[in-house]
Amino acid sequence: MKKVILLLPVLVIAGVGYKFFLAKPAAPAPKPKVHGEVYVLPKDFLVNLADGRYGKLNVALVLAEGFTAAPEAGGEEGGAKAPEGYGVLAQEALVRDIVTDTLTDSTAEKLTDRKERDELKEKVAKRILKTTDVKVEEVLFTDVAVQ
Repeated sequence: MKKVILLLPVLVIAGVGYKFFLAKPAAPAPKPKVHGEVYVLPKDFLVNLADGRYGKLNVALVLAEGFTAAPEAGGEEGGAKAPEGYGVLAQEALVRDIVTDTLTDSTAEKLTDRKERDELKEKVAKRILKTTDVKVEEVLFTDVAVQ
């Protein structure tokens, strides 16, 4: 019995020593590549282009960290429901108007060329930040088709 009592502290010290000095530290959790919420606008866009063609695309927003698309709990019971095909973003109609206005009368080349498309996305993001309360960090064109 005495041997067991003497052996117990030795085992505890050996275990603690192993944990702190010999065991490999746990790998840190990977840092997220996207900070914030990605909100996909549910309805696609169909816009007339300047060269007699049209573009069809889907749009998503990378919202700033801490800003969510869903309304806060308790505030949505009395409000009107969004029309069919629209999501939960409170100012979605304004965002859709900005996207449509910015892209209408663009050329097919602007939608299909990567650099020009990035400029259009930046222009949309700046207008959203300037004219709405939506805190957007980036605009994404998730699907683009031009005919």
